[in-house]
Amino acid sequence: MDKPVDQNVVHLTLNGAATGVTPAAGERLSDTLRERLDARDVKVGCNAGDCGACTVLVNGKPVCACLTPTQQVQGYVVETLAGLVEHDAVAKRLTHSFQALGAAQCGICTPGIIVSAVALLRANSAPDEQQVKNALGGVLCRCTGYRKIIDAVLSSGSSLATPNSDGQIGDAIERLDGMAKVKGSEAFGDDIAPPDSLRILLIRSPYPRAAFRFGDIDEFVEDTAGIEAVLTASDVPGLNAFGVIPAFVDQPVFAEKEARFRGEAVAAVVGTVEAIDAFVPANFPIAWEELPSVQNCREARNADAPQLHDGRDGNVMCGGFVQCGNVETALSRADVIVEGQYSSGFVEHAYIEPEAGFARVVADRVEIHACTQAPVMDQDSLVLILGMERDRIRIIPTATGGGFGSKLDLSVQPYLALAALKTGKPVRLAYSRTESMQSTTKRHPSDIKLRIGATRDGKISGFNFQGLFNTGAYASWGPTVANRVPVHASGPYVIKDYRAEATGIHTHCPPAGAFRGFGVPQAAIAQESLFDELADRLNMDRLEFRILNALDNNIPTVCGQVFEQGVGIRSCLEALRPAWAAERKAVEEFNTHGDTLRRGVGIAAGWYGCGNTSLPNPSTIKSGIRADGTVVLHQGAMDIGQGSNTVIAQIFATALGVPVRQIFLVGGDTDVTPDAGKTSASRQTFVSGNAAKLSGEVLREQILKKVNVSERAVLTIEDAQITITDQGASHILSLQGMEVDDEGYVLRAEESYDPPTKPLDENGQGVPYAQFGYAAHLAVVEVDLRLGTVKPQKFVAAHDVGKAINPMLVEGQVQGGIAQGLGMALMEEYLPGRTENLHDYLIPTIGDIPPIETIIIEEPDSHGPFGAKGLGEHVLIPTAPALLNAIKHACGVRMTTGPVTPSRLHTAIKEMANDHTTRQT
Repeated sequence: MDKPVDQNVVHLTLNGAATGVTPAAGERLSDTLRERLDARDVKVGCNAGDCGACTVLVNGKPVCACLTPTQQVQGYVVETLAGLVEHDAVAKRLTHSFQALGAAQCGICTPGIIVSAVALLRANSAPDEQQVKNALGGVLCRCTGYRKIIDAVLSSGSSLATPNSDGQIGDAIERLDGMAKVKGSEAFGDDIAPPDSLRILLIRSPYPRAAFRFGDIDEFVEDTAGIEAVLTASDVPGLNAFGVIPAFVDQPVFAEKEARFRGEAVAAVVGTVEAIDAFVPANFPIAWEELPSVQNCREARNADAPQLHDGRDGNVMCGGFVQCGNVETALSRADVIVEGQYSSGFVEHAYIEPEAGFARVVADRVEIHACTQAPVMDQDSLVLILGMERDRIRIIPTATGGGFGSKLDLSVQPYLALAALKTGKPVRLAYSRTESMQSTTKRHPSDIKLRIGATRDGKISGFNFQGLFNTGAYASWGPTVANRVPVHASGPYVIKDYRAEATGIHTHCPPAGAFRGFGVPQAAIAQESLFDELADRLNMDRLEFRILNALDNNIPTVCGQVFEQGVGIRSCLEALRPAWAAERKAVEEFNTHGDTLRRGVGIAAGWYGCGNTSLPNPSTIKSGIRADGTVVLHQGAMDIGQGSNTVIAQIFATALGVPVRQIFLVGGDTDVTPDAGKTSASRQTFVSGNAAKLSGEVLREQILKKVNVSERAVLTIEDAQITITDQGASHILSLQGMEVDDEGYVLRAEESYDPPTKPLDENGQGVPYAQFGYAAHLAVVEVDLRLGTVKPQKFVAAHDVGKAINPMLVEGQVQGGIAQGLGMALMEEYLPGRTENLHDYLIPTIGDIPPIETIIIEEPDSHGPFGAKGLGEHVLIPTAPALLNAIKHACGVRMTTGPVTPSRLHTAIKEMANDHTTRQT
C-alpha cells in the first residue's frame, strides 16, 4: 500500500452512485470513503485488518477497507452499510432482526457485522450457525458476546413481531437509540469533525521510564510546512495533572522531564491533515534517555527500586482493609484448611472504538465533543487543567463505542481543548489502536494469597486474604480497587471471621484503572477456586457447599451490613441445580469414550455493590413537557452500549404514566443536562434510574394536582393537551396557554437521588453500598490434553437483578460480560511493549462463545427503582472462576496463573503427569 502510484482519478460506484476521487499514493479505501466521500458509516477500529469494523463490499465481496488501497477499486462497485440499508432488501431485514433481538449494543462494530452478514445471506439465504460464525469471524465485537448477533442473522428471514408494548418496566422493548446503530448513522468520536479540522499527533515515550529534553521547538514549527503549534507542559495554563479521585490527581497532561510509562505523552504536534500525514517522528526535536524501571509489584517493592511519586514510600499508592471476628482463632478451630496463591496480568479493555474527539472555540468558550463515560467529570478536570471558569467549558459527548471503565479517565479531551484554544481553529484527534493500547488504563494485575478454613459440617471457619495490585505509573481508579476488593473478597457468603487487605503498588507500566469489576473478578478467582478445593476436601458437593454458606437476608456481611431483604445469591445458586446435575452426568458419559478430550463442569458465584464505596454518589435527572405536548427527558447517564438510554426512559415513562415512545431524549450535554454521574460501578439503573423515577413522579404529581384527581388516573398526551381520565371522568389540561419557562417547558421536574451509605471504620465496618447484585455461573469446557486447549461448550448464568427493567437488555449484558470473562480467563494478557494491537492481543471472536442460557432472578431491592439492581459488573465476576473450576474438573489441574493459555495448561498437564509417574515409581 505504500508503493508509489500515479495521482490519477479513481472511478467507482459507491452505493449505486458513480463517483470519482483522487486519492494520495497508497491511500486506504477506509480513509477515502470516510474523509473524501463522507461515508462515516464505515468505522475504523485498528487500521490493520484485525477488527473488521471497516468492512465494506467490493464487487459484492466483503473486504477490510483499511487494508484496501483506493487505487485497487478502480471501476468497482463499493457498498457500505448506509447504502445497503437504503437499497438492499437483505440489509433491511437485518436491521429489523438486529433491533428486535438486541444484537447491537454500543454499535461501533455493527456496520462491519451487518455488511458481512449481507454478503453471506446473498449467497446463502438459509445458513446454519457454523456458516454464520465463519462469515462473521473477521469482525470483532466487545459488547454483545455475539450470541444475539448469531440469532439476528439466523432470524433475518423470519417474521419477528415487534413487541406491542408501551415500554413500561419489564417490557423487552427495542433499544430507543438502536436504529441509528443498525443503519450506521450513529456518530462516534471520530465521526463529527469538519473535514478541514486541524489534526493532533502526540509525541509519546518509547520507553517505560525515560528522561527527555526538547530541542528548538519554535524553529521546528517555523520550518515545517503545515504545523501550526507544538504543545508541551509549559502550554498548560492551569494544573498539569488529572485523575479521577481528588487526593490522587497525579497523571500529567504532558510529562515534565521524565516519562513514567511507555506511551506517556510529552508533547502534541498540531497541524493540517497533510502535515500530520507527512510527519516524520525522527525530525521532532527531542532527545530520549532510557532509565531503569520496575515492571511488577515485586520489583517495585525492592529497597533499591526507583520511587515513582513523592510521599508514596515503597511505591505503595494506598491500601484497603476489612476485618471482623478473629481469623487466626477461627482457622485454628477449622477441621480443613486450604490455601493458594493466584496471579493475573494486565487485561486490555479493547473496545472497538479507539479514543477520539473534536474541539472548537465558540466565542470565548471551548466545546469538546468526545467519547466518554463521564462528561461532568471531564468538565471538572478541564476546569483545573485549563484554568478556566466552568461555564466556559462545554462537554458534548458523542456516541461511545464501548468503554468498560477505561473511558472514565481523560484521554483526548485535554489535548483537544488546549489545541483549539492555542490555534483558535477546530481540531481533531483519534488515537491509533497502538496509542490506545499503549496509553490508556488496564485491568489491574493481581498477586493474591488466600487461606480459608472450614469445619466438618461444611461451614466456613476463617478467611485470610492478601492482595497486591499493580496500579501502574499513576493512580487512576487504583484507590477504588484497593478499597473495593476487601469488601468483596469474601464473595456473597457468610464468613464470621475474616481479614482482607489489598494494596496498590506503582510500577512503570500503563496506569491500571476501572475495568468491569474494579478488582473483584481477580479476587473471585482465588476465593471460588479454593471453595472447590474446600468442598473436595470435605467430600461435599461443590454447589451444595456454596448454598450451605450463602449469604441471606438478616445475616451480616463481612462489613457488618445487614440486609432485611433482597439478598438473592441463594436463589441464583439453587437455580443452577438442574443444570449442575444434568451437565455433570453428561460430561461423565463423554469422558468414558476417550482419553484425549476431557470435559468438565465448573461453578462460581459473585456479588457486587452498586455505586461508590461509602461515598456520595448522586444522580440528577431533569424532565419537562413543552406546550406542543412533547415530553422531554434529559438523560445524562452515558449509554456505552449497556442500554441506559432505554432502561432509564422506561423507568421514567412508567413513573410518569405515558408510553416510552412519546419520550424525546436529550443526552449528556453539560450545557443542558444535569449530572447523572459516571457510567461505572453498575450504578446507572439503580442511581440514575431512581432519579428518573422521582422526576417522572414529580412531573405526574404536577399534572394530577392541576385537575385534582387520584393517583390512579390515566394520562394521554397529544395535540398540545393532556387528557386525564380518572374513575370514568375525563379532564382536559390545555398546554398552549400555560406559562413557558426559559427552557421552553410548561411543566418541568428535576430530581436527584443519592444512595444511603455510611463510611467504613478502621476495620472496614459500615454500610459501603445501599444494594448488591448477585450472580452464579455454570461453565462446561472441553480440554484437549495433548494441546492444552480449552473450548467452552456452554454457560448457564443466573443473575439476581431485583427487577428486570428490560429482559432483552439483561440477556445482552449477561452474554457480553461472559464473553469478557472468558477472554480474561483463557486468552487475554496485555504485555506492555509487546501486545499493542488486536493481532497480538487476542479477544474472543464469534467462534469462541458457546450457547449461554440466562436465568433471570428477581429478588426486589427496597432501594432500587421498582426493585431493580445494577448488573453490568456482576456478569463478569463468576465467569473466570467457573471456567477454571471446570478445567480442574476436566483434567485435574488447578490453574493459579491467568490467563490459562494453551502453553500454560499444556505445561501444567505434563507436570502433573510427570509427578504422577514419579510417585508411582
